[in-house]
Amino acid sequence: MDLLENPSHCPSLEEIRKYINNPLFSEFYHAVTEKYHAIEKIEFSKCSLAYGWNIKLKKSGKSLCTIYPGKGDFTVLVVIGEQKQPAVELLLPDLTPEVQKIYRETKEGNGQRWLMIDFTDNKSVCQDVLRLIEIRHSR
Repeated sequence: MDLLENPSHCPSLEEIRKYINNPLFSEFYHAVTEKYHAIEKIEFSKCSLAYGWNIKLKKSGKSLCTIYPGKGDFTVLVVIGEQKQPAVELLLPDLTPEVQKIYRETKEGNGQRWLMIDFTDNKSVCQDVLRLIEIRHSR
C-alpha cells in the first residue's frame, strides 16, 4: 500500500515532503505558511478523486488551499468564490496559459470554482497559485 493511501498511518510533513520529492513543494509550502501564518492540517480523504492524505493550509479557520501529494509532483486546490471571481478574471491575462486554461475550463458550482492545479516543475505556475491565494485571502 502506498504511504499516502494508508488511513491508519498519518504521515508527517517530512514524510510527505520526501514522497513528493519536488523542490517547488517546499517553496510553495513556506511561501503560504510564512506570509499568512497558515496552520497545516494533515487529513485523510476518502474522496475517489483525491483518495489519501492531504495537507490543508488554513488562516483563521478559513481554508487557503489544499495540497494533494503525488510522486514527484503535487496538486493544489484553490477555491475561488463568487465575490473573488472578478479580481481573478482581471488577473487572468497575466497568468500562465496552464492556469488560464484551468480557470476557464473549471465549471462554476454554487458560486465557486474549484481549481485543481498540478505542480510539476513550472515555477511560474507556483507564482500564479500564490497570486490566487492572495486574492482569496484579501478582504
